[in-house]
Amino acid sequence: MRRAGDHALDLPPPFRPLALREAGDAFLYACAHAAELGAGTLVHVGRFDLAEFAVVLEPDEPLARARRTLYAGLTALGDTLAALAPPEKPIAFDWPDAVSVDGGLIGGGRLGWPEGTSAQAVPDWLVFAGMIRARMADGTEPGRHPAATALDEEGFGDVSPEQVVEGFARHFLAATEQWREAGFDGIARAYLAKLHEASGAIAAIAENGDLALRRGAAVRELRLEPALAAPSWLDPGSGEPRR
Repeated sequence: MRRAGDHALDLPPPFRPLALREAGDAFLYACAHAAELGAGTLVHVGRFDLAEFAVVLEPDEPLARARRTLYAGLTALGDTLAALAPPEKPIAFDWPDAVSVDGGLIGGGRLGWPEGTSAQAVPDWLVFAGMIRARMADGTEPGRHPAATALDEEGFGDVSPEQVVEGFARHFLAATEQWREAGFDGIARAYLAKLHEASGAIAAIAENGDLALRRGAAVRELRLEPALAAPSWLDPGSGEPRR
């Protein structure tokens, strides 16, 4: 499945690129081979219509807390898109894992770890994977799928999938360094600032990744662990973001 990419990715250390053919699945490949690939390996798929990638990580916290890596990855994706977007283009999250641009679903993130790892154990590895739709590959006319969008439909110009992956690597490195040096609070604030569900609420992310939303005297709690079982944004039939 490996191949040399047509365009070599410009990644900051400690990331190492590994390219798959267009039919590959970055998330499944990274999870299946995480132990041998090692931390810092960034698996990506060579497609023109999708930025699809997965990065292998070596956590130092129990799984219950390490699952918050999802929020760090999504924050990095959001920052990447914001840096590439036209001015004032709204980037938002739908809890816990979906990314939208100007109200249209464009992709999201997901998290994997070794099967059978208990919440109290430190996982041997984590995999954060992301997918962003660069263009509608079937030639669908803009606006035909009102709940979905792509970079080219949102005025991102000639932004390529490679640019999205490279931008993610830089922003994710910054996010993880912030987490290590100053704690998780900064990442939580950045994620919640783009979260649809947090609008008009006092929102907080617990140490185990659960989300609490307070509106007046009412508190709504959303549990992260079961939500990670199936990505909300992923069409299981196509293996691509929903339309």
